[in-house]
Amino acid sequence: MSTVCSFDPTKDLRWDRFLYHHPRSSVFHSPGWLEALRRTYGYEPVVYTTAQPGAELENGLLFCQICSRLTGRRIVSLPFSDHCEPLVDKPADLDVLFAALMQSSQTEHWRYIEVRPLHPLCGAASLFRATEPYCFHRLDLRPSLDELYRSLQKDSIERKIRRAGREGLVCETGRTETLLAKFYQLMLITRRRHGLPVAPREWFQNLVKYLGDALTIRVASKDGQPVAAILTLCFKSTVLYKYGCSDARFHSLGGIPFLFWKTIEASKKDGATELDLGRSDLDNLGLITFKDRLGATQSTLTYLRFPEGRSKTASASWRIRLAKQIFGYLPDGFLAAAGKLLYPHIG
Repeated sequence: MSTVCSFDPTKDLRWDRFLYHHPRSSVFHSPGWLEALRRTYGYEPVVYTTAQPGAELENGLLFCQICSRLTGRRIVSLPFSDHCEPLVDKPADLDVLFAALMQSSQTEHWRYIEVRPLHPLCGAASLFRATEPYCFHRLDLRPSLDELYRSLQKDSIERKIRRAGREGLVCETGRTETLLAKFYQLMLITRRRHGLPVAPREWFQNLVKYLGDALTIRVASKDGQPVAAILTLCFKSTVLYKYGCSDARFHSLGGIPFLFWKTIEASKKDGATELDLGRSDLDNLGLITFKDRLGATQSTLTYLRFPEGRSKTASASWRIRLAKQIFGYLPDGFLAAAGKLLYPHIG
């Protein structure tokens, strides 16, 4: 049986070389994303592999270890990441790696092991149990810009892009501290509207610091007033939409459709072949419909856990509804403080 080894992917240069060549690697596997997770939340990244120390990698299973007094010890691939494919091509190697992890779960006292694959897994993964599924969207950018524009839903997307043009919306692009401040203020507004805590400002600052040119913030403004913003990440030929936010008072101006079209135009110019629109909760029909109307392809994203996780109970749902009501009325400073306190335990 193969020996399983582990290493820190932010310090081992083999990981970067491996990601460059592996067709299923994503920005979520990248050292920059992992360093931001570590610096913001204290999560320690680790890769499990059948390769021996010093040998070039042929596979890798990436996780972050989460140690929380509130939510327990667990190992997740990966926290705050829409997906994280196991970069293992041989089913036999995947079985070996999962078997080693299951054995370690006893000695490490992990509550569970969670993987977030884009595609179904087989073999030892059959011992894992599916958690609640998500809706996943991706947009093929290989057609011409004209074809992509024609694939937009005419009334709710095309019409709003034209409205944004008539209203004189301006798109600022970059990753400066000024742009980040505008983005974060809109994020506070949006999260309060949805009754949710906001991720710490340090999280976004660390993303800018450790991902550098791979990160882009776009802010739409009307007469100097920021009305909408999105944050995207780029890795190889894929652009990934990660965060979006807006001021509901200005929704009629079409800021979000305007920014997505600007992103599509820029991505095409830079040679990207895919826009990863990320996951959506199945009950978030508005977001799912919006992504459908961009012309994206829809599929199901299913996370897996070992041992089987418990589903949400009625009492848990009641507590969530109560928390949303409270978060909806918190001032900016308290909402940001709540996020800084809670996010390290969510993962």
